[in-house]
Parts: sequence; C-alpha cells; structure tokens
Amino acid sequence: MKNRERDELIRLVVAPYIQKATALIGVSRKVGGNQFRHMMATFSILIDYHYTDHIMLKASLIHDLFEDVPGTNPEEIRVLDRHGDEVFKLVLEVTRQPGEAKIAYLEKILHHGSEKAKIIKVADRISNLTDLHLDIIIKEKMASYLDQSMKYIYPMAMEVNKHMAHEINDLVERRTLYLQKYPKTNI
Repeated sequence: MKNRERDELIRLVVAPYIQKATALIGVSRKVGGNQFRHMMATFSILIDYHYTDHIMLKASLIHDLFEDVPGTNPEEIRVLDRHGDEVFKLVLEVTRQPGEAKIAYLEKILHHGSEKAKIIKVADRISNLTDLHLDIIIKEKMASYLDQSMKYIYPMAMEVNKHMAHEINDLVERRTLYLQKYPKTNI
C-alpha cells in the first residue's frame, strides 16, 4: 500500500455505513452466508485494487441495501455524513430496480454507468464469482452466470481496470473448467 493510499484510508470514516449494512446480516445468500459479509468482501476487493475514493468505498458497503432490504429509507443514507447524497446516488446507480430485467440492468451499467458504478459492479461480481460453487448453484444457472460475466462485466472491467478484468476472466475460466470436470452434476 502506498503512503497516499494509507493516508486516504486513515481519513475514511465508514462506521455509519457499516451500521446501515448490518441490516443485511439477516439476508441469506444463495451460496450461503449473508449479504453483510458480501458487502464487506466487495469493500475489501476495492481496497485490494488500491481504490481509496471515499464515496465509492462507502457505497460498496451498502450497494445491495435497497435491493435486499425493501423499504430502506433513502433519506437515512443521505444524512449519514457529508458524502451521504453522493453515496446514495452511486448506490442507486448500481441498484437493480424492481421489475428490471437482469440483462437490461447490466447493459445500462455497461453502456451508461459512471466509472465508479462500473468499478463497484466489477468488484461485486468478483465477490460473487469467488463464492460461486456448483454444489450450491444449478449447473445451467452457473453456466449462464459465467456467460453473463464475460459478456457484460468483463468489458466493464476492461474499461475501468485491466487487473480486475484479468481476475474476472480467471474466475470464469476456473469455474468453466469445474463445470466441464463435473458434467453429471444435477444439483
């Protein structure tokens, strides 16, 4: 970690956002665990790739809050701190709206999303792919998710961070090999 990055992280205050994210502790993930840990993993992935932007890091901690905890009051986010309004806007940008088709949502971010939204979406997918296991997900669903990752997320990653793109590609390749190795799995 460079001194500048360390200094940015020293100034980062995320406690109010972590407190909001604790609402996700009771939200189970299909791959096991809970959404709170996924938020923390996404946050950690951003730091791993040397992102220290306070708005982006704060948004990563609550990026699934509105999807997974319906009825969350946007005003509570907007007033958390001096970045609250910007964090809210970024979270809203990466939030799939009710009734919005997954492909339309991914295309919207790919073609019209801000750089910060794309970076969060790529980190989110790295976390999701890391947790993706064939013994939990139906084989066809996993294959579709991997295809989706290469069609929509990989181009986002190529645009914003080629190292993240490399990780997306590696994760997809390894899970594709896993699918090929266990073709008779019908979970």
